[in-house]
Parts: sequence; structure tokens; C-alpha cells
Amino acid sequence: MKTDMTRLTDIFGVNVFNDAVMRQRLPRNIYRDFFGIRQGSGNLTSALADVLANAMKDWAIEKGATHYCHWFQPMTGLTAEKHDSFISPTPDGRTILEFSGKELVKGEPDASSFPSGGLRATFEARGYTAWDCTSPVFIKGRTLCIPCAFCSYTGEALDKKTPLLRSMDALSRQSVRVLQVLGQTGVKQVITTLGAEQEYFLIDRDYFQQRLDLVLAGRTLFGAPAPRGQEMEDHYFGTLHERIAAYMHDVNMELWKLGVSAKTQHNEVAPSQYELAPIFTTANVATDHNQLTMETLQKIALRHNMVCLLHEKPFAGVNGSGKHNNWSMVTDTGVNLLEPGSTPHENMVFLVFVCAVVRAVDKYAKFIRAAVANPGNDHRLGANEAPPAIVSVYLGEQLTDIFAQLANGSAKSSKRSSDLKLGSSTLPPLPKDTTDRNRTSPFAFTGNKFEFRMVGSSQSTAGPNFVLNTVVADTLMDIADQLEKAKDVKAEVQKILRKIVTEHGRVVFNGDNYSHAWVAEAEKRGLPNIHSTVESIESIMEKENVEVMDRQGVLTQHELHARTEILLENYSKSINIEANAMVAIAKRQILPVCIEYCGRLASSAAVVSESGVQCKAIRKSLEEVAALVDRLSGGIASLEAAIAKTKKIAKVELHARAFRDDVIPAMRQVRAAADALECLVDADLWPLPSYAEMLLVK
Repeated sequence: MKTDMTRLTDIFGVNVFNDAVMRQRLPRNIYRDFFGIRQGSGNLTSALADVLANAMKDWAIEKGATHYCHWFQPMTGLTAEKHDSFISPTPDGRTILEFSGKELVKGEPDASSFPSGGLRATFEARGYTAWDCTSPVFIKGRTLCIPCAFCSYTGEALDKKTPLLRSMDALSRQSVRVLQVLGQTGVKQVITTLGAEQEYFLIDRDYFQQRLDLVLAGRTLFGAPAPRGQEMEDHYFGTLHERIAAYMHDVNMELWKLGVSAKTQHNEVAPSQYELAPIFTTANVATDHNQLTMETLQKIALRHNMVCLLHEKPFAGVNGSGKHNNWSMVTDTGVNLLEPGSTPHENMVFLVFVCAVVRAVDKYAKFIRAAVANPGNDHRLGANEAPPAIVSVYLGEQLTDIFAQLANGSAKSSKRSSDLKLGSSTLPPLPKDTTDRNRTSPFAFTGNKFEFRMVGSSQSTAGPNFVLNTVVADTLMDIADQLEKAKDVKAEVQKILRKIVTEHGRVVFNGDNYSHAWVAEAEKRGLPNIHSTVESIESIMEKENVEVMDRQGVLTQHELHARTEILLENYSKSINIEANAMVAIAKRQILPVCIEYCGRLASSAAVVSESGVQCKAIRKSLEEVAALVDRLSGGIASLEAAIAKTKKIAKVELHARAFRDDVIPAMRQVRAAADALECLVDADLWPLPSYAEMLLVK
């Protein structure tokens, strides 16, 4: 009988057409040729595609699959799939099972109903999906899923994967140029890697179904704070509740079958908040895996009569959820370019690449901020649990010291770490890292990678990473241009490093990013502080951003403009849904209950008064509730007027600004009155499950 651990190793990747399966099922020469294509050498011929497709079909059918689909990531931020069966009719009335190389490589979904930002008119329906052969094919349910890019009939990117793949190529191309000059001639490719930590909330499904705001908007539009929140700090890394542990087990099993290396799971800071973290893999595969992770978290929750909430701020007053984007660069020879080694001041390659990242983050801070701009993140960025909207870099004590040395000439030494002694003979000395961690930093160096902490929990990692890849690639291109012309490479490197540290050191900050002092200091340094999603998205089309995307071949001006429009439209649509849901809940659920409660108080006051007894408390309660009911009613009217006003605005930018400037303030007024009433109205009458019930009752 197999042990549980043996069974776990047996199931990992069991639903993935991975290297092990291909080596087993493909002729040796076919596998060799396909391996080379995935590494960037050679082209996929129709004959090779036919052999691959047939092997995939046979493998999938053996596992119970009946259909195949091109699985892609349109600009909705979700995934999309159109299923076709393997069945093909024959002239004599029978059927055969077929799957050709042509069907594997290219699909033709209807592109008219996906967001295109004006790239396509609604009557122009044709679009194409193209197989991303670097991301493994997998089985989900009874369908063979083929990861794909998605483009228009005229070749523009309509998805999130295409620019990510282009940016990975751009960064690899420029990195190899730099490495060649620095003597690393054996490197042919540099791969960006990603590990995306996913935060999420779980609530009971029965509560979810009673909350129209959660159903429609993914977050609570009403809700007074619970008597107990996260102030006791007892949930973070606490013992897993049995129900949650069972859920996490099922999530892991499902993800492992799909080849997603879910590694870490734990309670997060807020009650009912949790986190899942995978092992690193290439950025495009990691993005695919994160999409599967979000889908799996939500699907498995329903099996346990729970709902998984991925919104960045589903509950006011407690921590929101992010997606910590751990990003690095690795050569095809297995070297992590952000690994400092024991003497980082002597590691020229490391210093060049770290300085390139610092320069890129400072120069394109507004673009990086825009890459994480969405309506949910407006509630999170700058709050106590999240990095602020100011983009800065944390380097830690050791690297900051090296930067200071570079600014004054060249680095001569590295601060060394020591063992941490805990004062007990039974506890071993711990090797101390050379740098602390700074969880308040938006962009922190954490040993051999950068952790981009601003990404929202509901976001695809594709957008933040293609922006990051592109701006770093552009800085590396500038460095390569200079080094390739230099007569003395080492001297030129020192000159470049000194210039970067001097001109872009302002973005380095190792302190408390939550402090008011940092906001004032960042302003003195000239660092942008963009609070609003609308303002941030509008910055995308600034000249330098358009030029860097075009220069690196990632997005044309036309494609970038389309994405800007899509993001602004998404903002407006999201706030519009929230506002209309708020009106519906306030008018049909909250206001009638409050009026009824007013009537009860009035009746009680009349009865008491007739009895000849004076009770100021009843009169005071009645006046307080009545005043709040009037505020709520007036707030609803103001919100309806603000929503109506937006309908008259046609221009995308002005439409989004109207939601930001008129609708959202009106929503705040409605919520303030309703939340105050929740604290006064009889709990048996209140129509919505409370924060205490949703967050603290398992």
C-alpha cells in the first residue's frame, strides 16, 4: 500500500502534458526539435505540430477528455475558453477522433465581444488564438486546455499574455547583450521568473448569498466594524481551523494535479483571510498558474459551502488582499542574476543588473504604479497593510552601503552577516541574513529577487510583469549600448553604476513607508504619489511610456492606447455596478427596515408617554434614528443623481473622472448613514449579515 507521500508525488502534474510525458510519448527526434523550439531556436512546422497534436489527443483521451480548447487571457482579466470535441464525422456515418496540428496551433474565437479599446469594431468579429508552446498543455475536467495568446485579425494584441511574452523576449535580448560584454559569452537566453503569493478571504456561502453587494461587486458596500477585528493579532499564522485545513488540502490536490507547485499556506492578518504561495517558475507559466490558482480557490470553496473573495478590499476596516509579485532574472546556464553572492561589492554582473532595476523603477515609477491600478487597489494602496501609492525601492543595509560607496567612486567592501544567538544552549545559532525584510516597501529586494508588493489580489500578474520586464529591458539596452562602445569595460561599468546611483538613488528608501514623514520626504525627492486609479491610468499614455513600449517591441502606441481605454472603461463599469447595487440594497433592504424600526420606536414612545412615564432614552433613540434615516434617504437621492449625470458623458476619461469625483463621494455618504444605522437598529431586523458573522463565525 502506498504511503500518502508517495501518492502525492504520483499526482503532481498528472494532468499536465509535461516533459516527462513528452519524452515517453514522442519520438526522440520530435522531442529534441520541440525542446529547441521552446528554447527559441527553430520554427514549429506543420508536420511537427501534427505529431504533437496526435500525442496530446491520445494522452488526453486516455485520461477521459472529450474536448479541447484554446485557453487564453483576454483583457477582462479572467480566462476564456471555447470547447471543441475530438469527434469528426466520416462519410459513412461513423465518427473518428481527430486533433490536427493546425487545430493545436491556431484557433479562431469570436473577438467582437471581448474588450478591445477600439482596436476592433463590434461587427469585426474575427480573432485568433496562437499556442504558447512554452506553457504546458493541461487537462481541466474533461477538456484538454491549450495555453494561448490572443490577437485581432489585424495582428494587435487583445490579451494579457502577448505583451508578457514580447517583454520576456525584450528583457532576454538586452540582458544577453550586457552579459556578453561582461564576459558571460555562454549565455544565450535570460528568463524572467515569478512566484506570486496569493491572498484571499473565505466566508460562508450562506452569508454570501444574503449580500447582494458581495454577489455583484465582490466587496461589501455596507458594514459597520465588528466589535473585534484584527487588533488582537491572533489570526496571522494561527492554527488552521479544521474546515479551512480541509479546504486547503483539496485546493492543493487540485493544483498539484495541474502542475502548480503550491508550497506555502497560512492564516493571514485579517480574520478569515489566508494566503497561498507557489514555487518560482518562468513568468508566463507562473501567470498561467496564478490564473488557475484563482479559479481553483473559488471552485473548491463552493464544494465546502464557502465563497472565496479575491477583491482587494472586501471588508472595510480590516486588511485587504494583495498578490506579492516575487520577480527575478535567471540565465539559461542556471545563474540568478539577482543573487549577490558572499561578496556583492565584487560581483559586477549582480551590481549592473540591480542598478538597472533601480534606474528602471525610478524612471518609470508612474508606469509601474499604473500597472497595478484598478478600482479594488484604490481601497488598499496606502492603507496600513499595503504599500503606499509612492513607488520606492528597499535595498537593505548591505546593498545601501554598497550604493553609498558607488556614489563616492567604487565599492570596496560588503557588510557581512553573523550568526544570531538566541541565548539558550538548546537553540542553535541561526545564520542571519545580510538584510532585513521591509513589508511596508512597494518594491523590496529580498535576497535574490525583488518583491513587488503593490499588485492587487484579483489582478492578472501579466500586466505588472510585462511593464516591469520592459522598463528593465530598456535600461539594460542603454547599458549595453554604452558598454559595447567602451574601450575599458570595467571602467565604463564603474562610471555607469556611479551615474545610476547618483541620479536614481532618490527612489531607495529603507524606512517605514507607512509614515507621514515618508510622504513629505518623497515629495521633497520628487517621487510621484498617485492615489487615484483614474489619474494613474491616464499617465500610461505619457510620451516616455509610449516610447519605451514601442522601442522594446512590446506594444505599439495604438495597442497601448487601447489598453488605457479598456482600463478606464473597466473602472467606470466597476464603480457603476457598485453604485447601482448600493442604491438597490439601500432602497429595498436597508431603508424599509429602518423606517419600520422608526415606527416601532415611535409606537413605544407613544405608549410610554400615555402611561405618564417619562423616558428620554426612547425619544433620543427615535430622534437619532429618524435623523439618520433622513440622511440615508437624501444620500440615496444624491447618489442616483450622480449616477444619472455620468450617463450623459461620452468621453472615456471624463466618464471615469465623474465616477471618481461625483459617484464615489455620494456612495461614501450613503454608506456612512447606513453603517451608523446598523449600530442602532434591532439586530433581528437588520437585513444583511454583519461583519462579525461573516468574518468571525466559522
